[in-house]
Amino acid sequence: MSASAAGPAATGIVCAFAVTRTPPDPAGLAAARGHEEGGPLRVLRAGGLCLVVQDVPAALFDEEALTERLNRPEDLERCARAHHRGVEAAAGRGPVVPLPMATLYRGDLTATRAVAARQPVLETLLDRLRDRTEWAVKVHAVSTAAETTGDTGTGPPSGSGDGGRAYLSRVSARRREHRGAHGKALAEAEAVDAALRHHAVAATRHRPQSERLTGRRAPQLLNAAYLVEDARRADFTAALARFTAGGPHPAVRVEASGPWIPYSFARWDEDPQAGPDQEAPS
Repeated sequence: MSASAAGPAATGIVCAFAVTRTPPDPAGLAAARGHEEGGPLRVLRAGGLCLVVQDVPAALFDEEALTERLNRPEDLERCARAHHRGVEAAAGRGPVVPLPMATLYRGDLTATRAVAARQPVLETLLDRLRDRTEWAVKVHAVSTAAETTGDTGTGPPSGSGDGGRAYLSRVSARRREHRGAHGKALAEAEAVDAALRHHAVAATRHRPQSERLTGRRAPQLLNAAYLVEDARRADFTAALARFTAGGPHPAVRVEASGPWIPYSFARWDEDPQAGPDQEAPS
C-alpha cells in the first residue's frame, strides 16, 4: 500500500492503478469498475506512457481515513479487489506495470510527474513483461497422522520405571521421524522449484504463509511466483501438472494458479535489472 503525495488536507485525490504504453479500449474502460466510491476510470498521458486512474473522495481516501479502513479486513479485501479491477482494465491491449494498492496523488499533475520521473524504469519493466504472465505456486508438506490428530506423543507417561523409559523412547523416535519427514519435504519442495525455474524466465519467493492464513496444520514450504513466456506456457504447465497431480514428490502437496498479470515482477520502486530471485513480502 502506498499513499504517495496524499494526506489529510488533500482535495481531488487521484487513485492510480497501472501504467501502460497503449491506452485501454475506451468502451472497456468505461465498463470497468475501480473503487465503488470513486468516479469512472480514465487515462492520463505521461510522456509516452498512459496511467489509468480514478478520482476518489478525500473523505474516504485521505491518509487517516484510508489507514483506518485498511485496518479492517473486509475493507482491505474490497480495496484489493477494486485495485485488481483497475489493473485488469489497463491490461487490455498490452503489458502493464501494476502500481501498489492505494497509490494516491493530489491531482493529475502530481500523478503524471511521478510517472515521468520513473519513466526509464517503467519502460524497462514494460519491455520485460511483454508476452509474459505470472504463475503462483504453493507447496505444503503432507500432513502426518500425528499432525492430523494432534497427537505429538508429548503427554505424560502412565507409569514409571521401564514403562516411562519406553514412553520416552517412543517420543524420541517420533521426533526423529518428524525431523526426517520435514527434511524430505523441504528437499522435495526445492526440487519442485528447480524444475519450474527451468521453464520460467524469472522466479521469486514470497514469505511462506502462516497456518492462520492457509488453514492447514502442515507447514507451507514454498510460496513462489514464476514469470513465464507465453511461447513456453505449455512446457511450464506440463511440468506443473506432474507436481499438482502428486507425481514424483509424495512428501509435498503442490497447488498452483495462473496465468496472472505479473504483479510480483513489476515493482517500479526496485531496479528491474537487479535479478529475478529477490525475496519479496507476501
